[in-house]
Amino acid sequence: MQIKVEQVVKDYATVRAVDAVSLTAVGGEILALLGPNGAGKSSLVRMMVGLTRPDSGSIHYFSDANRGQAAQLQTSDFGYLPEDRGLYQDRTLLDNLRYIASLRGLPKATAAANIDHWLARFSLTERAKEPMRQLSKGNQQKVQLIATLLHHPKLVVLDEPFSGLDPVNQEFVLTVLDELKRQGCTVILSAHQMALVERMADKLVLMNKGRVIAQGSLAEVRKQLQQQHSLEVAFTQPVAIPQLQAMVGVTQVTQVDEYSYRLVCTEQLVAADLLQQLQQLAPVKQFSPQQQNLHELYLQAVQA
Repeated sequence: MQIKVEQVVKDYATVRAVDAVSLTAVGGEILALLGPNGAGKSSLVRMMVGLTRPDSGSIHYFSDANRGQAAQLQTSDFGYLPEDRGLYQDRTLLDNLRYIASLRGLPKATAAANIDHWLARFSLTERAKEPMRQLSKGNQQKVQLIATLLHHPKLVVLDEPFSGLDPVNQEFVLTVLDELKRQGCTVILSAHQMALVERMADKLVLMNKGRVIAQGSLAEVRKQLQQQHSLEVAFTQPVAIPQLQAMVGVTQVTQVDEYSYRLVCTEQLVAADLLQQLQQLAPVKQFSPQQQNLHELYLQAVQA
């Protein structure tokens, strides 16, 4: 399924939450919406799945069978993991999933088979008859994800899918998302875990104050945003981070190990001048340019 958003605007009273946003997501692709809280991501997502309507602009859906003809989005077409979770805490995990399957119109036999499949995949089979309130935050998040995927949707929209998950389960969810992508699903998600997003997303849409400030592949976003450069420096002895932060042109410092540091610098800072400054602190044994990672690009974009 393809979804095409064109010049969408959404206002709440005097606040413009989404301001002339355009994007396209296609099947077999993971698109990540990035931005600080209040950037407009959740408002945009709610419009994409039909929970709210744009004040202006348009959102069109195209099936794989007929890419030239816009189609009506059916509830069976999409799975949505909202920002505000909603499970019945006094009912069992199994009761919750059966109820959600019935809302999706799944036949009982299909629902039972799908529930068994996903419970096994998420290692929750043995906990199926426990009340939701007894589950950890991470396990409740896994149940929410199962509820989203239960009916094998063509469009999967996830608002903070990694929330509450430990690193092992984050990796597992990455695997599931990759499987959905390979099956031809259109996956749209918003997340704050930049390292995970950088690994999985085919397309990035960076938002701030309701507007798109960059979009495309990581390489394309890097070209659009890169007004600074990154490098790694290793000394023969430890150097105090405040000394590095105090250097003219250095905007961000991250310690890599005992003797190594990653610096983000303004584009105007000449490498030779920086190296000369660094050598005044301690002998330098390595000085190498690095591409800015997504975390650095994100901070640069939203703090501009």
